[in-house]
Amino acid sequence: MSKIGKINISIPEKVKVVLNGSILNLDGPLGKKNINIDLNIFDLKINDGKDISIKPKKIDQDTKRLWGMNRSLLNNAIIGISKGYEKVLELTGVGYRAALKGKQINMQLGFSHDINFDIPEGIKVVVEKQTIVKISGHDKQLVGEVVSKIKSLRPPEPYKGKGIREQGQYVLRKEGKKK
Repeated sequence: MSKIGKINISIPEKVKVVLNGSILNLDGPLGKKNINIDLNIFDLKINDGKDISIKPKKIDQDTKRLWGMNRSLLNNAIIGISKGYEKVLELTGVGYRAALKGKQINMQLGFSHDINFDIPEGIKVVVEKQTIVKISGHDKQLVGEVVSKIKSLRPPEPYKGKGIREQGQYVLRKEGKKK
């Protein structure tokens, strides 16, 4: 049995959930999302618009693996369209800064040139100060993907800790050369 899959997903008041065939349409204050669910494997029940339960039709090794994952995808989508997801990046280093230019983030990261990163559709970016960038959106995967791409432009290095890191991320520091 899946520990995560057994838990019902509560639906906030502002979110509307409709099942059309095998597609679950979610509509909330921050956006819309469609999730495709395999109804050959799972039974999906919407109880009075207050919660959703997902259960496999027959339990075997494959459905056990998919049960918790599908439940988590549904839960993440509902949280995303009701509250949203946000990640905060910190630019650490002398002269490292970011600025918004239209639909791009212009970053100076110690290279001889500026880096312009295109902001995808559905993502909202706010630059607080010049070294703190807040990335938010209603799709958890897309927010994480954008954060990962930005972090890969200049990962934190272990000697001085310079680079782009998430807020609260621990960077293992190394000791420099000794005489």
